[in-house]
Amino acid sequence: MCGDKTNRKQSRALALEEMVMPYIRIWVHLVWTTQDRRPYLIDKMRYKVFSHIKEYAEKKDIYIDHINGYVEHVHCLISLKAEQNISTIMNLLKGEASYWINNKSGLTNIKFGWQDEYFAVSVSESQVNAVRKYISNQERHHKKETFQQEYDKFMDRYNFGVYKG
Repeated sequence: MCGDKTNRKQSRALALEEMVMPYIRIWVHLVWTTQDRRPYLIDKMRYKVFSHIKEYAEKKDIYIDHINGYVEHVHCLISLKAEQNISTIMNLLKGEASYWINNKSGLTNIKFGWQDEYFAVSVSESQVNAVRKYISNQERHHKKETFQQEYDKFMDRYNFGVYKG
């Protein structure tokens, strides 16, 4: 009889645990650059790097909705989970990508690296498709505007010059 009571308590506890879960939708637009903004990510290399970043992210349970960029930078739209934070995600993605490029990929003979800094801005649900389109059109976009111009616009639009943190 005592075992029955214990089993019922355990069953109820498990049922409550299954019911309690956070519902979170936090979209974040990430942008980071190559070391010294050198144009390392040329042609096919760029797409191999982006593909590898996305594959690695899946293994680490990081949801990358879109990834693209140009010769010296990467744009990424992610959705954060409850236990994730931006700093850890950036360290994982940039660190592993650098390691893979330098030691496993055979893509380059020169030492590859990323800048330490990055942009991370929240994206409202109503703007997700616009950000997806913006990320998808990076090559076309950078025929008209340099990364420095894009950088300056981000700094102004999100007041990063006023508050850095």
